[in-house]
Amino acid sequence: MDPIEEWTNAQRRVVELVAGLTAEQAATTVPACPDWTVRDLFSHMVGLGADVVAGNEPDDHGAAWTQAQVVARRGRDVASLVAEWEEVADPLRAWMRANGPRPLGDVIIHEQDLRGALGVPGGQDTAGLIAVRDRFLPRFAAAVDGLPPVALRGGTWSWDSGADPVVVVEASDFDLARALVGRRSAAQLRSWTTRGDVEPYLSAFATLGGLPDRDLTESARS
Repeated sequence: MDPIEEWTNAQRRVVELVAGLTAEQAATTVPACPDWTVRDLFSHMVGLGADVVAGNEPDDHGAAWTQAQVVARRGRDVASLVAEWEEVADPLRAWMRANGPRPLGDVIIHEQDLRGALGVPGGQDTAGLIAVRDRFLPRFAAAVDGLPPVALRGGTWSWDSGADPVVVVEASDFDLARALVGRRSAAQLRSWTTRGDVEPYLSAFATLGGLPDRDLTESARS
């Protein structure tokens, strides 16, 4: 897996996704990031790349930093944001070659957040998504350390925290990958539990803050 190639592929998919949006679509609230619209979330994605290249990157990636990226781009249309992102792409790829592929996580996670808001599925079976899942899995493993063994069972992928799991969560590979980045609700996780009580494990799935209040999906809208 070449993380820079995966970042490039994800950027291309996102640009294709947002390039033709109407003003109404761009103003759609993103369920996974309910304080932001589609344009706001895209502004953050663009701003993150620009800030990383500029060396303006705090250790905590806190809310003030991400919100500043959105505020700085208020009033700009999607086309101008696409142009800025494409301009910063080569410097960001050079930064990743020198410093590591951390920005891959942001584009992979938020691509799916945008798709969920717009009801346009895609990018669900990529090496980049698998890489991000595997990057977040140790956080989950650390959070369940000390609890009785738990298993995650997908269609082709599975993971156990120990022998003879007392709790089993079964869903598609994609849904489990999204759950590990905090993009599935407690209700969804409960509905996928085929053995035991998932309740003590729910907080472990909140790897990027609290679990969403509502069920999230990236499927096509009917």
